[in-house]
Amino acid sequence: MTKPTQIEHDVKCRCCHQTGTVSRRFFLKGILTTGLIYGGSLMCPQPVLADEHRAKALVLTCIDFRFVSLEQSFLSNQHLDQAYDWVALAGASLALTGFPHPAEAEAFWDQLGLSKQLHNINKVIILDHQDCGAYASVHKQPFSDLTSERNFHAKYLNQAYEQIRQRYPNLDVELYFAELTGEINLISPQAVI
Repeated sequence: MTKPTQIEHDVKCRCCHQTGTVSRRFFLKGILTTGLIYGGSLMCPQPVLADEHRAKALVLTCIDFRFVSLEQSFLSNQHLDQAYDWVALAGASLALTGFPHPAEAEAFWDQLGLSKQLHNINKVIILDHQDCGAYASVHKQPFSDLTSERNFHAKYLNQAYEQIRQRYPNLDVELYFAELTGEINLISPQAVI
């Protein structure tokens, strides 16, 4: 005969009809049955969770903390509902050129590939911004005005656009330039000459 095991809950046992005790045999039988039921279900293929939780886009931004709140607000207004993968690299579009190191470009391509594979994205959004320290490393002289700064960024944004479209022709690519005033402007993709 098996010795009853005391349990903390006030449960009436079906096998021994005692309150608060369960025989070891009944306890082990319950664990075994539960294990077979739930363990057997592990042998059947389950749908990948990514199928149920698709990201709407991969977003590439600069690491500059001054723009994070603005970018999040902007993305929310784009109806992405926080359903996006976020990559932050110094200079955003500039990072695709391999600045300041080739590892930045490699990291972006790795993340884009994973985002496409795991979350089935259909769009890439790149957000550059005014007064970027990474861009200041490339453009040594201060910009004479906002238009010249935006145009300089547009050159690299368009290069990024072309690179992404070459590797992933089915992905939409949106380009933006954020200003210190909080305004975010669409940059139209143009052929890089």
